[in-house]
Amino acid sequence: MAESTWASEQLVAAAVEGDAESIAALVSGSYPHVRRFARTLCATPEDAEDAAQEALIVLYRKIGTLRATGALAGWVFRIVRHECLRRARLLRLPLEPEPARSVPSAEDDVLRRLEAERVGAAIAALPPDHRQVLIMRDVQGYSGRTVADALGLSTAAMKSRLHRARAAVRDQLPDATGSGER
Repeated sequence: MAESTWASEQLVAAAVEGDAESIAALVSGSYPHVRRFARTLCATPEDAEDAAQEALIVLYRKIGTLRATGALAGWVFRIVRHECLRRARLLRLPLEPEPARSVPSAEDDVLRRLEAERVGAAIAALPPDHRQVLIMRDVQGYSGRTVADALGLSTAAMKSRLHRARAAVRDQLPDATGSGER
């Protein structure tokens, strides 16, 4: 999405200079684009709405710090991406939804929690760039292209990071059959 579909260079320049009407027009005109991007990146519609609002608040407060008028969309999208990732870290998604018809035994519940802790610890040990790719692709279920675009990577770079992240998590977890030696 090109910045020119959002706002004119003149509007952005006037907003950077502090013109209140230009800032208001820029924020209100940016909302549909920011919200659409947040919906593709955040885990829930509520998180997407909150992330979009946070990005617009930052835009309103810090538009004067923007150095290049053509960098507006990239700057705002990075804010949205950061906010969505921050919210994803706070979100605790269950690894396996429990079927409604069965009641797990206490032993199954303890084993599932222990396994979730082990996987969570292995993911937390990853470098931040690998952890972001793994969470967005495997936990949140975003497409490879969406993850690559959101993180500003080529598809090949995203796939490489995802492969390394999965391998690192696999190496941190003992063999499920118990027969593997390290």
